[in-house]
Amino acid sequence: MPYFVYNIIEHSESGVKKLTHLETYPEYRAAREHVKQERDRLVDSGDKETTCRLIHAKNDVEAEKLLTQPRDDRMIAGDS
Repeated sequence: MPYFVYNIIEHSESGVKKLTHLETYPEYRAAREHVKQERDRLVDSGDKETTCRLIHAKNDVEAEKLLTQPRDDRMIAGDS
């Protein structure tokens, strides 16, 4: 399965996410490096609304579905 790199802008009022597909990679290392460079670029440009995410999926449709689903709060050991 390939790795997809996306820029995501989430509108604070509506919660709607705008996804922009940047690239698809067959290997994790190349995708991870692209995400690192894109995040550095976003920080340097002062863009605080856009995030860059890496997702492992069968295809772009599945990747976008996974990226738009709300994420569960993660439980940290010791929290109750």
